[in-house]
Amino acid sequence: MKHPSLSGYLCLSDMLDQDLSAYEYFQGLPPEVRQALKREDNITTFDELQARAANLRSSGLIG
Repeated sequence: MKHPSLSGYLCLSDMLDQDLSAYEYFQGLPPEVRQALKREDNITTFDELQARAANLRSSGLIG
């Protein structure tokens, strides 16, 4: 559920529950990237999700 005073969702799981595009994007990521993103509790927008996933993948450490 979106918080009225914030530009994003409350957390990653909230966004995945409410935003089909974010959910589909998340499910298409490698399992290692999904696990790393789940450990981060401050992803509140789809843009942040994409940026963090790209950063994890480009770092060469995951995915």
